[in-house]
Amino acid sequence: MFDDHHSPLPERLSDQGLLPGRGDFPAEGRLAVRDPATGGLVAQVAISDANGARAAVNAAQTAFPAWAAMLPQHRADILHRWHALIVGAKEDLARIMVAEQGKPISEARGEIDYAASFVQFYAEEALRPNIEGVTSHLPDAEMELWREPVGVAALVTPWNFPCAMITRKAAAALGAGCTVVIHPSAETPLSALALAVLAQRAGFPSGVVNTVIGDAATIVGEWTADARVRALSFTGSTEVGRLLYRQSADTVKRLVMELGGHAPFIVFPSADLDRAVAEAVKAKFATSGQDCLGANRFYIHRDVYDDFCTRFTAAVERLTLAPGMQDADLGPLVHDRQVAKQVAHVQDAVAHGARILTGGEVAADLGPLFFKPTVLADVTDEAAIMREETFGPVAALSPFDTEEEVVARANASEYGLIAYVHSQDPRRIYRVSRALQYGMVAVNRTKVTGAPIPFGGMKQSGLGREGARQGLEAFTEIKYVCRDWA
Repeated sequence: MFDDHHSPLPERLSDQGLLPGRGDFPAEGRLAVRDPATGGLVAQVAISDANGARAAVNAAQTAFPAWAAMLPQHRADILHRWHALIVGAKEDLARIMVAEQGKPISEARGEIDYAASFVQFYAEEALRPNIEGVTSHLPDAEMELWREPVGVAALVTPWNFPCAMITRKAAAALGAGCTVVIHPSAETPLSALALAVLAQRAGFPSGVVNTVIGDAATIVGEWTADARVRALSFTGSTEVGRLLYRQSADTVKRLVMELGGHAPFIVFPSADLDRAVAEAVKAKFATSGQDCLGANRFYIHRDVYDDFCTRFTAAVERLTLAPGMQDADLGPLVHDRQVAKQVAHVQDAVAHGARILTGGEVAADLGPLFFKPTVLADVTDEAAIMREETFGPVAALSPFDTEEEVVARANASEYGLIAYVHSQDPRRIYRVSRALQYGMVAVNRTKVTGAPIPFGGMKQSGLGREGARQGLEAFTEIKYVCRDWA
């Protein structure tokens, strides 16, 4: 299955059992997984068709009653074992991720820590959905609210965080008592399959965790049409989210969707400029810019605009670009469509009057998927990059004059996932944080995510929340019981 001449991945792993085997469901062919840094073959993975998708739901539906009835403490024990196995396999999982996704190895290790944190959090949260009493408004009646698992949950995950997006969804659903069918991106199936191996070793009963690789339209289409699948959790583009929303209407599924982002990064005159620059680099170039939380539009107050442009450009020019195992600041983009989008956005911005301060082109000496970290200045609102998610290492800078202006420009988007604000004026911070139409606001910092917080957006950036107590509740129904003992 593996071609060692093309890929050194097998010999770089201490646990060969994490690499994919035959697969559990009917297969119709193989998927070639390639290293985005070199184009070399990493693996040939067996893929399933519609029959495999249905078989996974059959298995999950069969396993659901016993899993839902299991004591929460026992479900938590299995989740804790899964967490320990993920932590123990951290280096192997990170190396698999670098081979198929391309991100720098230090970022991959960080993602494994992040992924494991959700499993640990929901192992503990699984113990907490208690029965809630209600003060009766009827004579001689007792009332209770029960939280019960919805049933089979379909989880559809992207390639940019191939481990964390699985555990954030799966641990919550499993903790709630649901069984799951998982469809990872075709670009990154190896991470998903490795997590599935560890889940099996952790002791999840047969049929509780099911991973299906194959054509997304075929696999997910089967699940959206299947009334036995009671919940669908999806992370990906707004365009695909709209499609899945329509497809799920006939079966009235519970939907959790984390869709596109187009984050504004706003710097006011009172901001600590050194800190704002450092945080701007993090907000834009983590995961080589391939992050729904990535800052896309940089609105800098005119009083500090030139200074910020100079400092930010200097910081970006210090960033390094190399294959993931060399642990540079940025790695390759995941496929040629990502590169084409960066090129198109740069060219369009320049056509609308923007200036390239650094970058703006493919790093051809490294390979066709390496795009130089780029800074564009004087980008007008008419440019495509100010309206569309770039999902790559291109930062678009634009000056503003007033608070009212920048809030209006920031909110003039169908997206509403996260916004970044830099200021040292507490009244302005409060006003702007309240006025921004975003599900999350980061003030004077970039990192805000984690297992204990409800992650999600407004408008067309999604439905519902992942993480925190709300992430588990998304996979439950409330049953109201009214009793009369007479």
